[in-house]
Amino acid sequence: MRLSIRNQIPGTITSVTPGEAMATVKVRLDGGQALTSAITLDAVEELGLAAGSAVNALVKSTEVSLATGAVEGLSIRNRLPGTVSDIATGAAMASVKVTVEGGELTAVITRDAVSDLGLEVGSPVTALIKSTEVALAAV
Repeated sequence: MRLSIRNQIPGTITSVTPGEAMATVKVRLDGGQALTSAITLDAVEELGLAAGSAVNALVKSTEVSLATGAVEGLSIRNRLPGTVSDIATGAAMASVKVTVEGGELTAVITRDAVSDLGLEVGSPVTALIKSTEVALAAV
């Protein structure tokens, strides 16, 4: 299956914590970072997800936010440090590629945000991703 989702990051599940209808799934990415996904229990069961399972974490580029300073006081669990490797700007939006350990993420943000944050190639950033925006594909 081919997908339009730019961010497809390989990893291994380290734990699954079931709740009433949803589960949190912790994934150790191949680059060593930890990522949390919040998915339905049905999905966990249908995909046969368990500790040790190989997965790809899928995140739409529009669901990746960027921060240039310290990140505190947020409920967002996934915070991946990286470096801006490319910026493509259009009239209103920009596509920002961020190199993280073990791979690359793409964030689509407004052109104004690129300017306001002073982003340029080489800028250190933290990619922020809500756990509810991380889908998992069994490998």
